[in-house]
Amino acid sequence: MLDRLLGRAHLKKRIEELEDDVESLQAQLDAESERRRDAVAAKQEAEEEVNRLEDRIEELRDRAERAETVEEELDFRGDADVFGERLDRLLTRLETVDAPGEGALTAMVDDRVPASVSDAFGERAALVERASPCLAVRDADGVVSATLRPPVAPDEFDAWSDGFEVEREWFEPTGEFALAVVRADLFALGTYDGRERVDFEGFESDVKGKHSKGGFSQGRFERRRDEQVAEHLEKCENALDALDSDTLYVVGERTLLPEFESDADETASSDATGDPEDALSEAFRDFWTVRLRLI
Repeated sequence: MLDRLLGRAHLKKRIEELEDDVESLQAQLDAESERRRDAVAAKQEAEEEVNRLEDRIEELRDRAERAETVEEELDFRGDADVFGERLDRLLTRLETVDAPGEGALTAMVDDRVPASVSDAFGERAALVERASPCLAVRDADGVVSATLRPPVAPDEFDAWSDGFEVEREWFEPTGEFALAVVRADLFALGTYDGRERVDFEGFESDVKGKHSKGGFSQGRFERRRDEQVAEHLEKCENALDALDSDTLYVVGERTLLPEFESDADETASSDATGDPEDALSEAFRDFWTVRLRLI
């Protein structure tokens, strides 16, 4: 009662409140100190990670520069386009290689260079990648080390064996097939049994060439030419639809080949010119010519 009369009750209550505030502030201060310690530790860890990553980046840059230097210094030991009898001799030579103990690697390389090729060719595997898509062959002693680009490429594979896995049908005309040449103004179609042509069809279309001064405007000229090319391609597609062959290869102007990719087993660019029959003969040679690179 004296406390209440003298106002000490109020003071004691205020003291308690202030003590509670002090405890709360002390707790906050302790928590903030803990957070600061954590923040300092986290900062130190982050700085260490940044330093580690910067060192790694520098290391990778050095490796990349060295790899670029090595790749620039690397080159094929030789390259050639082979066809006909020379190609036949080359394939026969590969077929007769005897590599006991699975000493011969054969790999069809397209999208990626498999580990087996990287291991077998070492730093020169970069040349295999440069030559792809290709069939890579190498024996364990490095006596045979080359790539060939097959006209009819098999699916990707890699395998060590006691000899090279080379199929003639990947490189040479075998069995029955059809080969068509498509240009913006020309079409030629031959059906074959191996190298022997057993049927032929061809035609040319009147497609405008370069625009000359006077007459049509440039825009009108281009529209008319596009219409003529579209009409020509429709005639080509009709001829292919009437074709009685299970295997079709289409060669010709690179910009037109996408129109036929869904129907063709293989497509390839060719600069074959002349009348339809001459163009077909030239395109046949272009298609069945194999690029050989010595690694």
